[in-house]
Amino acid sequence: MREKVMAEEETGLNFGTEPELITEVGSLQELLDKVSGRSYEIGQPQEDAGIMDKPPFPFLALIGQKEMKLALLLSLINPHLGGVLLIGPRGTGKTTAVRGLVDLLPHVRRSLCHYGCLEEDIEENSLDAVCPACAQKYGHGERLSELEKVRLVELPLNARLEDVVGGLDPRAEINERMRLKRGILSHADRNLLYVDEVNMLKDQVVDAILDAAAQGQFTVRRGVMSATYRSDFALIGSMNPEEGYLRPQIMDRFGLRVIVKGLEKKEERMEAYQRTLAYKNNPRSFGDQFSGNTQVMREEIQISRDNLKDVKVPEKVAQTDLTLIEKLEIDSLRAEITLFEAARAYAAADARLEVNFDDLRTVAPLALRLRRSKFMADYLNDQVEEDKELGNVLDEMMPS
Repeated sequence: MREKVMAEEETGLNFGTEPELITEVGSLQELLDKVSGRSYEIGQPQEDAGIMDKPPFPFLALIGQKEMKLALLLSLINPHLGGVLLIGPRGTGKTTAVRGLVDLLPHVRRSLCHYGCLEEDIEENSLDAVCPACAQKYGHGERLSELEKVRLVELPLNARLEDVVGGLDPRAEINERMRLKRGILSHADRNLLYVDEVNMLKDQVVDAILDAAAQGQFTVRRGVMSATYRSDFALIGSMNPEEGYLRPQIMDRFGLRVIVKGLEKKEERMEAYQRTLAYKNNPRSFGDQFSGNTQVMREEIQISRDNLKDVKVPEKVAQTDLTLIEKLEIDSLRAEITLFEAARAYAAADARLEVNFDDLRTVAPLALRLRRSKFMADYLNDQVEEDKELGNVLDEMMPS
């Protein structure tokens, strides 16, 4: 229970539990205990971790950045809220936070079929929605998928369009054959796709990623060959505005937008340094300090994800959401989609089946910021004046 409460304090998610009373922090060591539920000795001799793969910095070991952590967790609970865009200067922990999600990723159904057939396809659209072999297997009571952990797929900064969507298999071409090779987007299906420095990618690559994310599938055509792949993934992007801005149409595709700033309090910066030092000395030993919290949160994320389908937005709350968007003069319809889906995810995390106004107030800044365009506002206002002038001339010349 203590580990569960600690995880909730760090992320802003309640997960439907009553928090325990926490005593005030009187020292750096007590602060560590409060956040992690465990303590570690800074000066304790560290064992050699060998040459095994280095584990990521624990997500729950991150200091501060409550809004960023909340947005990332909501995207795990509800992959359909449109993804997350992290905006901030270098060195503020954006990439570290995303890679730390590895230990929190839930499980999903992964198809055993070459064509990606799933039981849910049949349940939603009948047997015609799957291939004949899977239809036969389903009729015999055999499973079409298995439960696997969601994976974090990272897109390299120098990725080409063919690397992303797929193309002709070069090994098959050597033997004078033609065969399509799956791209990164296909491998990202039902996983988490992370695009670092998204503002530095080529426009055609970004367009392909965002179109695939919006449609849930994409088609590759090379000559006479074509193939359609699933691309139902949660998208996370990060960028440093100093290195260039995103095109407005690309910015609009991201659901939640987080402004990531550096830590302001000296105590927090000192704490971050101590944890970074302990992690560098022995990553596995440091990660073990947070394994209990991580296990609790992973289970709660899975439960929240499973319950999400039953969470509803009451009419009164929905109308308030729409009025809020109207007052802010936001044109994009993605605003309310993201707002509703983020609020549903937050309610599911709190073990509730109905969204309330507190959910709306919490997620609204994440869902609605950076959606208004001064250029478009001025442009549309100019058009209103022009239409008014045109109407006056028409009334003078051709009165009704």
